[in-house]
Amino acid sequence: MNNAPFQTPAALEANERVARLFAAQQAAFRAQPYPSASERVAHVKAIKTQMQRYQDVLADAMSKDFGFRSHAESKMLDLLGCTMEASHAISHLKRWMKPSRRATELLFKTNSVSVRYQPKGVVGVVTPWNFPIYLSIGPAIAALAAGNRVMIKMPEATPATNVVLRKMLAEVFPEDRVAVVGEELVDPSVFTTLPFNHIVFTGSPAVGKIVMRAAAANLTPVTLELGGKSPALVTRNYPVADAAKRITHGKTTNAGQICVSPDYALVPRESVDEFIAGVRSTVQAFFKGKASGNPDYTSVVDDRQFKRIGRLLDDAREKGAKIESCGPMPTGADRALPLQIITNLRPDMLVMQEELFGPLLPVVPYDTMEEAINYINDRERPLALYCFSHDSAERDQLLTRTHSGGVSVNDWGWHVVNHDAPFGGVGNSGMGNYHGEEGFRELSHAKTVFKRHRFFPVDLFYPPYGNLAQRITMKYFLGDADPSLGGSTGKH
Repeated sequence: MNNAPFQTPAALEANERVARLFAAQQAAFRAQPYPSASERVAHVKAIKTQMQRYQDVLADAMSKDFGFRSHAESKMLDLLGCTMEASHAISHLKRWMKPSRRATELLFKTNSVSVRYQPKGVVGVVTPWNFPIYLSIGPAIAALAAGNRVMIKMPEATPATNVVLRKMLAEVFPEDRVAVVGEELVDPSVFTTLPFNHIVFTGSPAVGKIVMRAAAANLTPVTLELGGKSPALVTRNYPVADAAKRITHGKTTNAGQICVSPDYALVPRESVDEFIAGVRSTVQAFFKGKASGNPDYTSVVDDRQFKRIGRLLDDAREKGAKIESCGPMPTGADRALPLQIITNLRPDMLVMQEELFGPLLPVVPYDTMEEAINYINDRERPLALYCFSHDSAERDQLLTRTHSGGVSVNDWGWHVVNHDAPFGGVGNSGMGNYHGEEGFRELSHAKTVFKRHRFFPVDLFYPPYGNLAQRITMKYFLGDADPSLGGSTGKH
C-alpha cells in the first residue's frame, strides 16, 4: 500500500526543482570545493546586509504568518540573533580556517601532523516555524563560513516569510550556492532523503527520528536540535519574585513557542504561592493583563497548535489540575492565549509528559534539593536547564549531577545567543552543535594530514619483522608481557 502524500502536478514540479537545485549545488561545489576566506566572509557579510535591509519586511511577514507576532520579538530574537552570529563569524573566520598543527607520537618525531578543515559539500537545513529566520539563516551562516553550499527547507506554516526570505537571498546568491524551498513540497521527505553531505534539523524529537532514519540511508551526518521539557529550578538561595519575573519572560516571549522556553518550574513547596503571585504581577507589568490586541504579545501560530494546546489544558483539567489564566481567554479566531499557570499536577497529565511549546506554566513543588535533582534526572535530558541560585556549591551540584544541552544561571535562554559558545542538545534533545567555532567545525570535515620527513627511517618497520629497531621499539613502548598469562611470542 502506498502511503506517500498525493502529488499534484505542481507538487511534482516542486519535487523536480529540488532535485535540480541539489544537482546544481553538487556540480558547483565540485567546481569550487574550497572557497577562500575572503569569499566566505563576503557571503556572510551579504547575509548581514540583507538582514538589515529587510528587517521591517521580514517582521511584517512573520507577523502575517502567526496571525500576529510582536515586531519587537521578531527583530530581537530572529533578526538580531542572526546579525550577531554573522558578525562573530566575520571576525573569527580566518582563524577558524587555519590548519591546526598537532603533535606527532614520539615514535614519529621529526615528521608533521596537521588537521585541515575542509568544506563538506552541500548542507541541507530543515527549519521549524517558531523562529523561521534565526533557525534558517543561523545554520546557513555556519554552513557558508565552512565553505559549503546550502539548501534551506522552510516550513509550510510560514508562507509569507518564505517568499521574503527567498527574494532576499536570491538578490545576493545564485541558487547553486544558497537555495530556498518551502511549502510547495507536499512530502518533506523529498528533501531529507537527498544525499546531502550534512543535514541540520530543528524540530521535535519525533520528527528528528524520521529525519535521522532518512539520512541514515545515505550515511548523511546530522545535527539535530530538538527540544524537550526544559526545567527551571528555583532554589531557596534565590529571591522568588525575581525568579518568577525571569521565568515568566521566558514563557511569554513568542508565546512560549521556543525550544528553550522554560517548560515547567520547580519551586520550594513553601514558596509556591509567592512564586505564582510573582508570575501574575509580572504578566500585569509586561502586558497590563491583556494578551489579545497587545503589540508586545505574540499569538499561537495557527489553529492546529492552538487546538493542541487546548487539548493539553483539557486533559490537565479533567485530571484535577488547577488552571489560572493570567488574562481573558481569546474568543473567535483570536489565538492570543494568555499565560496559563497550572498546579495540582499529576505525572499522567499530558502537560507533564509532552513539550508544551506554548504559554503554559506547570508549577511543581519540591521539598529538598535532592528531590528536585532526581525529578529532573528521572526525565529525558532537556535542551536547556535554568538554575536560580546565588549559592555556588548548589549551582555546581546541579551542573555536575544533571545533563542538558545548555544552561543559563539566574535567567533563561541567553546562553543560546552568545555565539562564541556551542548550542546543541543531548540525548532526546538532540545531537551535535552549531554556533561560532563549533558550528564551523560541525559543518567541516577535519582532515588529518601526516607528512613524512624525507629521511625518516620508516623502512625499519617493514617486514621481515624482528629486527633490532623493532625489538627496541616494542620493548620501550610495550614493556614485558606477563608470562603467567601464557600466549605466544609470535616466533616460529
